[in-house]
Order: sequence, then C-alpha cells, then structure tokens
Amino acid sequence: MEKKSGIVGFTGTFRERMADTKEGSKVVFTGSVAVCSPFIELLAYTVRDRGFDMLYVPKANAKEARKIREIENIGYSVVDEKGDPKNPDAIVVLGGLAMPKFGCTPEEVNQMIESLSGDKKPKIFGVGFMNIFEKAGWDKKIDFDTVIDITMETVVVK
Repeated sequence: MEKKSGIVGFTGTFRERMADTKEGSKVVFTGSVAVCSPFIELLAYTVRDRGFDMLYVPKANAKEARKIREIENIGYSVVDEKGDPKNPDAIVVLGGLAMPKFGCTPEEVNQMIESLSGDKKPKIFGVGFMNIFEKAGWDKKIDFDTVIDITMETVVVK
C-alpha cells in the first residue's frame, strides 16, 4: 500500500498507474451520472498528453457512451457526441457506481466489461472515495488490476 495526499496525490497516482497503458489507447471511464463525471474529467486532464481516446459510459450502459474531449479554455469535458467504447485497453470504474442511490450492481459493471472487451483483456482500474469498493463488497466481485482509494476531509474555516 502506498499513501499520497491532496489533489496532486490523487491525480499523480492515477497518472502513474496509467503509465503502462500505451499512448493512443482507448480508455473507458464508467461512473454514476453527475456525481462521477467531474472526477472523470479531472482524471482525463491528468493524462491529457497520452493521446488516449477517452469515453464516458454512464452507469455501465455502453449504449450511452460519450466522448471526452478537450475544450479550449475550459478543460476536459464529456461532450454530447456518441463514441464506440468497444475493445478498450483500460476501463476505469468510479466508486459512485457502488453507491446505492447513484449506481448500479457490480454484475452490471462486469457485464459491461465483458461486452466491451471482445478479444482484449483490458486493465481494470477502480477509483473510489472513502473505501466505497470495500464497503460495498465490489472489491471481491470485480477483478480490479488496481484500486485507488481517496480519503477526503472537510474543514470549515469561517
């Protein structure tokens, strides 16, 4: 286990874990609607120089796959342009999916992974907050290659 702190620890760890993914690879992010997309956009920015073809699949529903693009003077954003998530080199599962109000079942995620993978065996990354994958039992149901768990702390100063 390796510990890093802050936003740079979060984004830097993701970037390091993606280092073995070839430049130009297809990377599919899946997460809950609204809650996960800002984190996906932040992670997409983190690997912006890798030439990845990046897509967002809301709630593990591949039919709804959208492209992630850089928008000048804005950053990386999920755009309203359909994309083909099939045959990805990496799939990044966000922890919001493991939250009962916002997500889906781990079986639905595994079905999505299987249906997209084809002949490839993509790397499966889990990115979650506050130990959500373990709390929800997903760490035993999804064959993650890597899980990045982030702990957040809020302090009100004034």
